[in-house]
Amino acid sequence: MKFPDSSASVFATSTTSLKRSALAAAVLVLAGCANYAGISSDKQITEPQSDALQATQSVPSQGGQWPSLDWAKQFGDPQLPQLIDEALAGNPSIAQAQARIAKASSYIESSRAGLYPKVNGSYSWSRELFSANALYPPPYGGTWYSENNALVSASWDLDLWGKNRSRLNQAVSQQKAAEADMQQARVTLAASVAQTYNQLALLYALRDVAQREIANRTDVGRITNGRVTAGLDTNVEIRTAEGNIATSQTNLSELDGQITTTRYQLGALLGQGPDRGLKIANPVLTSRIDVTLPDNVPADLIARRPDIVAARWQVEAATSNVKEAKAEFFPDINLSAAAGFDAFGWGRFFTSSSRQFNAGPAIHLPIFDAGALRAQLKGRYADFDLDIANYNQTLVNALNDVATQIASIRSVDQQTNDATRALDASTHAYQLAVIRYKAGLSPQLQVLTADQNRLSNEQTVTNLRMKRRDLQIGLIKALGGGFDAADANLAIDGQTSKTASVAPKSAD
Repeated sequence: MKFPDSSASVFATSTTSLKRSALAAAVLVLAGCANYAGISSDKQITEPQSDALQATQSVPSQGGQWPSLDWAKQFGDPQLPQLIDEALAGNPSIAQAQARIAKASSYIESSRAGLYPKVNGSYSWSRELFSANALYPPPYGGTWYSENNALVSASWDLDLWGKNRSRLNQAVSQQKAAEADMQQARVTLAASVAQTYNQLALLYALRDVAQREIANRTDVGRITNGRVTAGLDTNVEIRTAEGNIATSQTNLSELDGQITTTRYQLGALLGQGPDRGLKIANPVLTSRIDVTLPDNVPADLIARRPDIVAARWQVEAATSNVKEAKAEFFPDINLSAAAGFDAFGWGRFFTSSSRQFNAGPAIHLPIFDAGALRAQLKGRYADFDLDIANYNQTLVNALNDVATQIASIRSVDQQTNDATRALDASTHAYQLAVIRYKAGLSPQLQVLTADQNRLSNEQTVTNLRMKRRDLQIGLIKALGGGFDAADANLAIDGQTSKTASVAPKSAD
């Protein structure tokens, strides 16, 4: 049958449309071959109110306050807050954390760009000699021509299934996690400066004890010299007294060396050289401060500890990663268009006859990929499970950290009371032994024994008092060091809500 030209054109067009529709339908059916059925996760974050995290006895509510950012002022030494501020401004670990935040921020900008159309412009000029014996006949063949080509193109990924949006959400979560990590670095650094400063205070306190011991043993040596003159002692007692004085001086020298190295450590924490540590004045910290826990520690700790907040944002990032991997199973539709001019020479370059234009959608459908997309999704779910486990472990460790610090402080308080009574008794015994030794009523050995007991008890009391302050600094760190997720703009909406609202769901 013969058709008119117009009818033939319509028939051909209709046939082509039917073929395209059939092909599209076949592709959509085949697309079902690539799916994520059966891939899911049943892991959930642990809520602080759950039975698994009972802590009412270990971490009781006492009506106290959460640490503030200027917590170092409570120790009564104006130098300590200044050192902490200096460390936070100059320690390289903070600069490293800030660099990680900047890098995460660049990922956000890159991911956000995927949500918008892209427009590109190009221009090319080429000079070409066409062969006289090839495709182009004369006058083109055998002649040099210049070709100008200018083109403006645009494309837009419609993101119907939210892949690009999930990628952006993942980048935002990663930045939030990096910011929380930096806050954790600040809390850790501040606590390290305070604890090292407290160690310096301990060494100076022990040095005072060593100096008093040298004075005491020097007094005993003078008594021994008098007893030798009186015929009550021999050179054995003199040499023993001299040896004890030398031992005490050795201890003093050892403490001086430890003081110097501790100062070097402080200089490094401040982000400066060792000489900076030598310029630090001797600590004058308050001896004792009462400790009371705030109410609802388990429930509120998740917003007060930056490491928990960072772990929670990692879970959010993993959730978005899973959603992005799921979107890979669905068609990608990209709209593109290009317009410009293309001509030989300059004379007709910008004329209407030199125009060029193309436009249309591009569809990418995963049909058969040998399981690559399913493997990718399984990997994303594995990352999600790992981040859930890390969050749960961080929460468990945080509660245990608080409980351990509290129990240790209470234990040290009791030990200090007992050790103080022992020191009082041993000091009195030593004083009586010296009186009796001076009066010739007891031997030198009794004085030395009493002195050793008194020295040991004094060192114990000094160590316990400094340990108590060290534990208090540890408790401040365990409670977040003054960090608050809301104040730092790092709080997660519904952070304490049920996990079902954030956990990725399996496919039907």
